[in-house]
Order: sequence, then structure tokens, then C-alpha cells
Amino acid sequence: MSNYFKFLAHQLKGWPQQNYYLFYFSLGCQVMTLVSAPITLLSILTFIGTTLGVLCVLAINAAKSVNGLLGVISAFCFIIVGFSAKNYLSIGEQLAYVVTLDIPVLLSASWNVNMVSKIRKFTGSTWVIAIVATIVVYGISGYLIGTFTDDPRPWVDAISFAICLTAGVICFLRYNNQYFWWIASGLAQMVLWFISFRQGSATLAMFINSSVYLINDILAFTVSPWYNKRERARLMAEEQAAMDAEKDDQHAFGLNH
Repeated sequence: MSNYFKFLAHQLKGWPQQNYYLFYFSLGCQVMTLVSAPITLLSILTFIGTTLGVLCVLAINAAKSVNGLLGVISAFCFIIVGFSAKNYLSIGEQLAYVVTLDIPVLLSASWNVNMVSKIRKFTGSTWVIAIVATIVVYGISGYLIGTFTDDPRPWVDAISFAICLTAGVICFLRYNNQYFWWIASGLAQMVLWFISFRQGSATLAMFINSSVYLINDILAFTVSPWYNKRERARLMAEEQAAMDAEKDDQHAFGLNH
């Protein structure tokens, strides 16, 4: 566990300034949303989930990751919120994030270290596979959730789930093309949670959270090392220096013992 917290501290450093600004903006919006209505257990869980969720996506934008324990806590909060709103596929979405983005970190703290050096791009065939997979998941999940549950928004829930699931897998595989899916995901989630809010199934906090996700995804095409070559080179040099310093410390410790 101590290794995870050391990993966490390192991953919170070296982000583009815009990412920190967006986090504090999101935090302020969520605090205002929380205190502007009666505070309940569900609203507190929504606040915790959205705050940690934004932290996770901003870190990924910076080609780092605070997933792992924080991601699992965020997913747990979102699962309860999704169940309460009867957006059942949002539960599957969070479970997919846990499998692709959180468990690898918990199993190995080095999983996302120097992620920037592992970035790659789609080929023509991977574009086709990703698009077809999204459409297939949408059709199957929409039919199943509409047939076997009382989800009041099965096809809206399904499109959000299909895009988010595919995006999580693409992120897991380190493709920068994930951000085309994340943008579509942000839009789909905004629609889903706005409809849920209008129908009295959720608070406005989830819509605000989806809006912040969308801003983050657009930001990725400008300052993120996933697309910005200068930022990628800077971060690679920073990560290499950190790894070299850690090796020197380990060597010095070995000599002293």
C-alpha cells in the first residue's frame, strides 16, 4: 500500500497547468451543487465520486494515472448513483473501468509509470475494429437492458455504455485515439444525466461532471502529451530523470547495507 501512495504522489506532479485549473474549477462547481440542495447520503457519494472521477481523467489526460484505489472508490460511488437513477448500464461502465484502468495499477504500481513512452496510434484496421465493436455493444446492451430491466432510458444508457466501454479498452491499450471516444462519451453522458435530472432520477452534479469530462477531452487535443509532441518530450525526460534518481537511491541504499 505504501508503494501505491508513493506512486500516487508522483502521478499528481508534472501536469499541464490547465489540468490543475480545470480540477479546481470542477471542485468549486461540485461544492456549490452539493450545498445548494439538501445534503443526503446520495449527494455526498455523488460529490466524492465526481471529485475523484475528475482527478482520474485529468491524470490520464496528462499521460499519468491516479487510478487504482481512488478509481475503485469513485466507481463504487458512481455505481450507487447509477443504480439509484436506474441507469443500469452506467454500473457496467464503472465495472469496465475498474477492470481496465484500476486493477492493473493495484496489481502493479509500475503499470502506468512513464505511460507517455507507451503512447501509440490506430491503424486503419484498428479504427474499423473499434467502431464496429462500439456499434455491436450498443445494439446488444440496449436490447438486453430494455428487455430485462426497468431502465427508463435503455437506448440512451446503451450508447453511453458502448462508447465508454470501448474508450476504456482503447485507453488500456495506450492508443491516443481514445479521445475521439471520450468526447463522444462526454456528450452521451451529458444527455443521459440531463434527462435523468429532468426526470427526477439524479442530481445536476452528474451532468456537471460529464461537462467537465468533455472539457478535459477537448483539452487533450491541445496540451496533453497524448497529442502535444513538445509536452510528450518534456514528460518523457522528466519521467526518465525520476527513474534514474530512484535507481541511484536504491544503489546507494545497497552500498550502505
